Order: sequence, then C-alpha cells, then structure tokens
Amino acid sequence: NLPLVRLFLKAGAYVTARDKRTRKQLGSLADKLEKIGVRLVLGAGYLDDLTEDVIFRTPGMPYHLPQLDAARARGSAVTSEMEVFLDYCPCKVFGVTGSDGKTTTTTILAKMLQHAGKTVHVGGNIGKPLLPVIEQIKPDDVVVVELSSFQLISVGHSPQISVVTNMSPNHLDIHKDMQEYIDAKKNIFLHQNAFGRTVLNLDNS
Repeated sequence: NLPLVRLFLKAGAYVTARDKRTRKQLGSLADKLEKIGVRLVLGAGYLDDLTEDVIFRTPGMPYHLPQLDAARARGSAVTSEMEVFLDYCPCKVFGVTGSDGKTTTTTILAKMLQHAGKTVHVGGNIGKPLLPVIEQIKPDDVVVVELSSFQLISVGHSPQISVVTNMSPNHLDIHKDMQEYIDAKKNIFLHQNAFGRTVLNLDNS
C-alpha cells in the first residue's frame, strides 16, 4: 500500500514494511521503498520481533496470529487502515458486508448516490485505499465501503448506514469458528449511535 506508506512518511513517521515475499520476488518495489526511507523486513520470518509502536494489519491477515497477540502484549497498537479511516472520516459512511453480494450491492449503492448528486468515494474491498486521501474528502461527500469479516473483526466505529446482504459459513479456514465470523460481521452495526441505520436481509438469501 504505497499511498499509505507515503502518508505516514509525510507525517514524519518511521515506517517498516513487512512482507513474506523475498527481495527477489518484490523486485524493483523493494528498491523503491528503501529509496523513500522505508525499512524492509522480508521473507519467512517477516513477522518476527514486531516491536513497532503501531502495526497496521492487512485485511487478509488473521486477527489472532501469535505474533500479533505477542505484539499487543508488549504494548503495540495493532490496527488497520479501515479502522483508522472509520474513526476519522469527516462524512457519512455507508458500509456493506455479507457472505455474498457485497461488491454488487456496494456498486449499486454508490451509483444511486452519484445519481442523487453526491460526491461518492468507494473503497474497502473495492475501489482505492481511502485513508491516504482522507484530507480530500469533504463533510458533504459520502463514502461507500465494502467490508469483509477480516476488516470488521476489530472495528470499533461502525458506518452510519450499514447493509448486511446475507450470512452463511465462510472463511472458516481463517476464523476459529462460525461464531467469530458472525461476531466480526456484527461490528458493522454494533457501534452505531442512535442515529445509525442498518438494513438486513429478512430472508437471509
């Protein structure tokens, strides 16, 4: 996520990028990152010795990896791009999750809002990374994000408008059981205030 890396470098942060790929597999990207001041930790042991103050977990990375749990125990803040974005987004956010139909629903919703004259920013699993452009988002704009269970599992700030398309067993190779999967999805509405709205599929089909 080069835009996110550049955002933190611009803010004066000391950035370490960790990747299980080797330098050879990264190719010219490794040189590019080092040239702009990024420290690289690559290869099989890329998650060893996580001592950074703030650790950004990628969406597909299991929340309870032993290395991440150890980092939390040492006092590191383990977060994600979407968590921080939802905390600081200046405009109304529409969030879409579910086992199936997320991308279609997100796309249709964004088109409807655009047709209504809104400036719409689409992100999450589709579109572009939104945190690096958060300063360009105006209070009267709207954001539509497609959110997976991996992104939602640690979210503490729900979108103002949430949509759940359906629920069925999914990603149980990553989640420890179906209940953890359900609990992760529930975060899309669990932290709404009294003005929040949630749209559910009554038939769950």
